[in-house]
Amino acid sequence: MTQIRKTIAQGRLAAVAAVLMGLALFSLCGPIGLQAAESTAMRTVAITFDDLPHVNAADPEAPIPPTSDAVQQVNRDILAALKAHATPATGFVVEKRVEQLGPLGKDMLKDWINAGLDLGNHTYSHADSNGLDVNAIEKEIVEGERSIGSFLFAATVSKPRFLRFPYNHVGNTPEKQQAIAELAAKHGYTLAASTIDTSDYLFDRAYEKALAAEDTAKAERIVAAYLEHTREQIAYYADLNRQVLGYEPPAIMLLHVNSLNAATLDRILILFEEAGYRFTTLETAQADPVYQKPLTVATKFGPMWGYRWARQYDVKVNGSAEKEPPEWVVQYSR
Repeated sequence: MTQIRKTIAQGRLAAVAAVLMGLALFSLCGPIGLQAAESTAMRTVAITFDDLPHVNAADPEAPIPPTSDAVQQVNRDILAALKAHATPATGFVVEKRVEQLGPLGKDMLKDWINAGLDLGNHTYSHADSNGLDVNAIEKEIVEGERSIGSFLFAATVSKPRFLRFPYNHVGNTPEKQQAIAELAAKHGYTLAASTIDTSDYLFDRAYEKALAAEDTAKAERIVAAYLEHTREQIAYYADLNRQVLGYEPPAIMLLHVNSLNAATLDRILILFEEAGYRFTTLETAQADPVYQKPLTVATKFGPMWGYRWARQYDVKVNGSAEKEPPEWVVQYSR
């Protein structure tokens, strides 16, 4: 058995074990017990946020730069929704945005830590690694630790430390991909995966534009479209991973710290609950064997891991089956 097939087989065995647990419950509780076992034992998702403290914080090029009060409110709303659903989460921090916000930036990081949530490194300036050499990439990693280093590297912390590169760009050439993997390991990081994408940044641009125009009806329509697209993407990527791997590994949701997610996170978490998911930590999700296998196919793009696995394991998939955001949202966001 090749190492690749062995990795997939290990994940399938975990899924089979969950089914066997469900069968045991079936003998005790009947079909309702079996259905509950399958939905709770087999479907889990880790929630992650990029661009903490805020996707547009202190960014002069942002379409609508948020005020300090707005940045604080977005974080409060996200933390409140996570608490209401007892949901663990990891926030990936852009250090430059923390510094530009001054003491407020670090205060918001403390709010995440005090809420029992995890922080990760999203590099110093959110630069695209595709355009950087290895030395510049390492500098982005190291300088990205300025505010979060004391939390990530505390002597009492034994959990993995996660690093996610902007745009999910982890090597546009085989050589750079290998160098990035080595740099992450050198600095004590595990590269964070992601398996569900909703193009939330695009919907958020449209949402912010509608709010600025005081067009409440348009904003509500955008929210409705975003939630429907999110529901479709949750189902699509679950099916994609089953097609490629033969089972559903723990899912990893990619979101951004923005106004739209602050307004809709409660309903997004309900979508997962209605689909039978339990919330878990990124650490637990990436303990699944399929995440332990290093990526071997380099790409200049930032696809979700299901597409990466398809290329790595030579499984043909129809990417055109994935639905794009509604065209009217795309046009309005420009």
